[in-house]
Amino acid sequence: MNGCVFCKIIKGEIKSEIVFEDRDTIAIKDINPQAPVHILVIPKLHIPTIVDIDEKTSTSIFNAIKEVSKILNLNSFRVVNNFGPDALQTIYHVHFHILAGRKFSWPPG
Repeated sequence: MNGCVFCKIIKGEIKSEIVFEDRDTIAIKDINPQAPVHILVIPKLHIPTIVDIDEKTSTSIFNAIKEVSKILNLNSFRVVNNFGPDALQTIYHVHFHILAGRKFSWPPG
């Protein structure tokens, strides 16, 4: 998709620190981390939101999350997806945040 920052990262047009990559997904360090560990897991196929994901893509994403947790030796983490403007989705290329390295509270804050 033209102008999509994640599509540009996937194509190598924008540099990012890759933590994991396979045929269907890429996991990168967030440039504005909200925790000591903040990784974005992104499908390579441009999919606007979580409600647009098919079963194959969701399986790929959650397998990537599992692999990232192994690579980074995470034994406790939070996975977040923002859907829509009220939930603060700012990039309409679905992605999941892996947050770790600190104690979290509920509600998030």
